[in-house]
Amino acid sequence: MSKPYPNHPHLAGGFAPIHMECESPDLVVEGEVPRELNGAFFRNGPNAQFAPRGDYHFFTGDGMVHGFYLDDGNVSYRNRYVRTVKYRKEQEAGEALFSAFNPLDAHPSVAGMETDGLANTNVVWHGGKLLALEEAHAPFELDPKTLNSIGPWSFGGKLSGPMTAHPKIDAENGEMLFFGYNADGLISEHMTFHVADADGNLTRSEAFSAPYASMVHDFMITRDHVIFPIMPLTGSMERAMNGGPVYAWEPDKGVHIGIMPRNGSVADMRWFRGDPAFVFHPMNAHTNGEIVTCDVCEYEEAPLFPLLDGTPGDPSKAVPRLTRWTFDLGRNTDDYTSVRLDDLACEFPRLDERRTGLEYRYGYFACDGVPESKAGGFDGIGRVDHQTGKTEIYDVGPACATNEPVFVPKSESAAEGEGFLLANVYDDNSKVSHLVILDAENISAGPLARAYLDHRVPFGFHGNWWPAG
Repeated sequence: MSKPYPNHPHLAGGFAPIHMECESPDLVVEGEVPRELNGAFFRNGPNAQFAPRGDYHFFTGDGMVHGFYLDDGNVSYRNRYVRTVKYRKEQEAGEALFSAFNPLDAHPSVAGMETDGLANTNVVWHGGKLLALEEAHAPFELDPKTLNSIGPWSFGGKLSGPMTAHPKIDAENGEMLFFGYNADGLISEHMTFHVADADGNLTRSEAFSAPYASMVHDFMITRDHVIFPIMPLTGSMERAMNGGPVYAWEPDKGVHIGIMPRNGSVADMRWFRGDPAFVFHPMNAHTNGEIVTCDVCEYEEAPLFPLLDGTPGDPSKAVPRLTRWTFDLGRNTDDYTSVRLDDLACEFPRLDERRTGLEYRYGYFACDGVPESKAGGFDGIGRVDHQTGKTEIYDVGPACATNEPVFVPKSESAAEGEGFLLANVYDDNSKVSHLVILDAENISAGPLARAYLDHRVPFGFHGNWWPAG
């Protein structure tokens, strides 16, 4: 018999897990779904199957992928758990067995057992495969039409170690670039860098050491460079074994940014240093001559994790804001400039992915104002025009919350930014969620269409578009 969930903010309200896998063949649609949208919008996030063992962290729930399938103006839906080793072992036992951040809390029956991860953070389409991702293990392949689990994918046995949840796909040549941290299987400074060609064949793998062991959630690429941000959310198993946090904010270590030429190797990495800050997600980066520019959602202090002594951090510093880093590779220094572009709280930045690693004009994000009623998460979807500096916002409504918007171009030949934004919205008034579709060139005008579910999509992380055919 399943036990009740503990009183935890990330197991309640819009964060609370749902307990069913289901299909809805024909969602009620308000408005008109653009006929150009022919494919599926996938979203991944943590959905704890059972009450956790020990302390719960939002990052450690079982992966559940939600798919909204759009075809000729109609929308259908299905959701599926990712059938990892953890999921299957716990389903058989009828209770939680594993503890991702503290192995000492694991059930004795699984102590030391190798798993294939949680697969709960992102879901991407590349090389003819739909891959559910998190950052401590190899990808997990799903069937894009049914969301049925196929199993771990190691690029034909060539990938050794973990893969980031945030690979970057080069729109010019179709390559997928990615990295892994804690790549030797332990919490350490050991990292790897990999490249897969457009067909999904692993063609390059290298290893290097970061300045210290840290949580490296994301990275950036340009046409000419790869950028690795090492930020002071440090990891230490020794600290954990002595009763401290596995990951903690340690600002004295400062920020280290490694920039590697794409036509070189990790031996050519150049390290830059900056004041303490933290970034989960960048918007984009590009190279212009000797200048490398990176746009990121930067925090003064890492959220969701404690200080070294286990006490909570300062919530006033755990607010993400759009910030531009500029590196001058022509100067013989290790510093860089950091300029805040906007005071608006914003996260989950995206762009027209056809401009990944290139100069670009438009960026998109989830943002947070000061609403009269708060449902958790973010209450708006924003578009920034880097050419004019103007930001346009769609307010998702009273007591509603959204997360990452995903851009879909109107056609392969459409101009940058000509297309649609898709996102989930949770309505705390009715306790259900819907898919919202916006005109990316006029988001403040409101939705072109909404497709309604009769249940919640729990707050989660990332998603992407799968083009049918």
